[in-house]
Amino acid sequence: MSASRPAAVIVLAAGEGTRMKSRTSKVLHELCGRPMLGHVLAAARALDPGRLVVVVGHRREQVVAHLEQAEAETSPRPEPVVQERQGGTGHAVRMAMERLWDGGGPSGTVVVTNGDHPLLRGETLAELVRVHGAEGNAVTVLTTEMPDATGYGRILREGDGSVAAIVEHKDATEVQRAVREINVGMYAFDGALLADALKRVTTDNAKGEEYLTDVVGILRGDGHRAGAYLTADWVETQGVNDKVQLAQARRQLNDRILEAHMRAGVTIVDPASTWIDVDVTAEADAVVHPGTQLHGRTHLGEGAEVGPGSTLTDTLVGAGARVVNTVADGAEIGPEASVGPFAYLRRGTRLSRKVKIGAYVETKNAEVGEGSKVPHLTYVGDAEIGAGSNIGASSVFVNYDGVEKHRSVVGDHVKVGSDTMIVAPVTIGDGAYTAAGSVIVQDVPPGAMAVARGRQRNIEGWVERKRAGTPAAEAARRASGRDRAE
Repeated sequence: MSASRPAAVIVLAAGEGTRMKSRTSKVLHELCGRPMLGHVLAAARALDPGRLVVVVGHRREQVVAHLEQAEAETSPRPEPVVQERQGGTGHAVRMAMERLWDGGGPSGTVVVTNGDHPLLRGETLAELVRVHGAEGNAVTVLTTEMPDATGYGRILREGDGSVAAIVEHKDATEVQRAVREINVGMYAFDGALLADALKRVTTDNAKGEEYLTDVVGILRGDGHRAGAYLTADWVETQGVNDKVQLAQARRQLNDRILEAHMRAGVTIVDPASTWIDVDVTAEADAVVHPGTQLHGRTHLGEGAEVGPGSTLTDTLVGAGARVVNTVADGAEIGPEASVGPFAYLRRGTRLSRKVKIGAYVETKNAEVGEGSKVPHLTYVGDAEIGAGSNIGASSVFVNYDGVEKHRSVVGDHVKVGSDTMIVAPVTIGDGAYTAAGSVIVQDVPPGAMAVARGRQRNIEGWVERKRAGTPAAEAARRASGRDRAE
């Protein structure tokens, strides 16, 4: 194992999180497209550790299920270790060491971090590991300087910069409380020394728990060096304990994501009203207008414009496309396409180049060919539309027979008249037309005009006879000229 690659990262995720007041595990509360634990695991993977361990306890079933599903394809795959009772941070790490290494430590560095620190960066952990190796420390503590350090353990240093002690706020003197450098609660350890020291941690404290901070004192007592890496960004070291802090972290992480996109050439018109998940990607000169949310693995091509008021999830937007006031989920929008306003693109929608999807149009599992238009008030479900076709207003692809879904095919350069019902399964051939108001239940040959509606019959004088005395009857009588004749 190289000095820059830790033997293991242990993530502590067993806490109850009572202040969340939720039935969901604390570490599974989401922000910017991932649960808190997912952000921490992403930071840990940046180190390329030999093993990635997650200590679980409270609501362990939820956490383990997440690891087995959402994290199943990641590398290294996280290994859950159960902490049966909440015995403190030292106890949690000891459980991991006993379970995975039979109580002995791995050869190399072991990093310990927390599952409720979603703002933590992989670069910060990497620098912690680098400093740990460069200084030859037995333990290196991640620290930061807080504007207000009240309640945090203070870092006391020796003249050579090594850590002399970690003093809890309640035990600190006035002079020590003036120190702004605090313990973040994350560490890099020599694996073998950590395993030995954990066996000597006592429960001689008010809570009767094994504290990981005690390991620092034990290692120093053995004559080993304890160091610290002071990170300049105190914000990323903050944990999340309640819904207020979760919202604050979500805003901070979103701001970080937006800044990265803007520095890469994306225009975000109003960052205050724009939310983008961590896995969203965008090319230079893409524009995101106010009130837009981009979720999942959405991608914006070069020069694409999204918003205002759009919400896209797992959607690909081609170069130069325009998407206004639209909800899209699992859709592909081709280059130079135009979508919206007030469109709904559901999963399986694939729009080719220069397609137009207009106001109040819903699509689902539909392929629309290059240059085709669905301009108004239409539902296109389980359908294939060729190139250069036009679907008239208020048309419906009737795809469900009450039991199964069926698919319809509309060819190239087809003109579907307004208020046409296309009852699947049916095929409308290339160059064909349908008359407005038709119900198409049979295939239409290429180049044919399909008329499928009842013949119109006008019953003269019906309103005056059947609705006598109404405004309509009076209007009809005046229009017929009978009032003048009388």
